[in-house]
Amino acid sequence: MPKGEGKLVAQNKKARHDYTIIDTMEAGIVLQGTEIKSIRNSRINLKDGFARVRNGEAFLYNVHISPYEQGNIFNHDPLRTRKLLLHKKQIARLAGELKNAGITIVPLKVYLKDGYAKVLIGIGKGKRQYDKRETLKRKDVDRQISRTLKNYSR
Repeated sequence: MPKGEGKLVAQNKKARHDYTIIDTMEAGIVLQGTEIKSIRNSRINLKDGFARVRNGEAFLYNVHISPYEQGNIFNHDPLRTRKLLLHKKQIARLAGELKNAGITIVPLKVYLKDGYAKVLIGIGKGKRQYDKRETLKRKDVDRQISRTLKNYSR
């Protein structure tokens, strides 16, 4: 986690299951109107989200931010494309990584830092089905070992 991370708002647990995360980076996100209020209420879903680089800019797709309940005509489209705020070098690096086969940029977490919404994006390589099963087996074995050690120490 980045140093000085604020309040965690949303987490994409499915991303770490479906992808092997190679690297992560923090990005700001351009929001409209009442979107920040919905994010502060944890009304955001990252499950199907992904990022792309277009025309030297990074964009976030399929991230659902629910409309704010107290909002009226100023509410937003929940699935609109949102721009990510990154430095040019970071965007160039992402574009270079995306040229490799099987590489995807996925949002891992959304959190509030100094009053601003930040998204932690990960450069991930898609896992095959047998890799996912292997990961689940490893987690299960680790859980059993820790359970046994806990009972043994009593």
